[in-house]
Amino acid sequence: MIRALRFACIAAALAIISTAASVAQEPMKLPPGMTPAIMKMMMTPGKPNPPGLPKGLVPVMGCIPSMGFHYAKAKDQPFGPFYGYYNGKPVFTEIMVSSAKFASGGSWDDQLKPLPGYTINHVDIWWEPHGHPGYLVPHYDIHAWYVPHAEHMTYCGNTSGKRPAFL
Repeated sequence: MIRALRFACIAAALAIISTAASVAQEPMKLPPGMTPAIMKMMMTPGKPNPPGLPKGLVPVMGCIPSMGFHYAKAKDQPFGPFYGYYNGKPVFTEIMVSSAKFASGGSWDDQLKPLPGYTINHVDIWWEPHGHPGYLVPHYDIHAWYVPHAEHMTYCGNTSGKRPAFL
């Protein structure tokens, strides 16, 4: 839901830019590193109920470069857990934790755990200093990955192997 809102805002901004560009006869400008194909991929939701994920999840967004598809239960927003899916398999569990809650030193072991049959390969923590649409407070996006870092960094057409600048 959170990423869906973030990218919906990007899409709305791009629509405004596109409209203005067509009036002014100027080409549409995308955020650095984003192409029309990537935008389309990010805006096309994943399939409902993919195998291996818990029941009752809904697709939150399309294929996000370096992450894959996101799924969550509506009642679990905005904290999570979210689940990642790519190439027919679950690839991560994600939660979002406010900076205040993170600083309190609490534990999120009951939410940030692998799905049955998977183990955590590594954890990525992304700081969102201004928040983002859907969760506007400063917070951390915490991904517990079931796959190696080098693998997920190539998901959804991300050929750079680095986190895209537009995320």
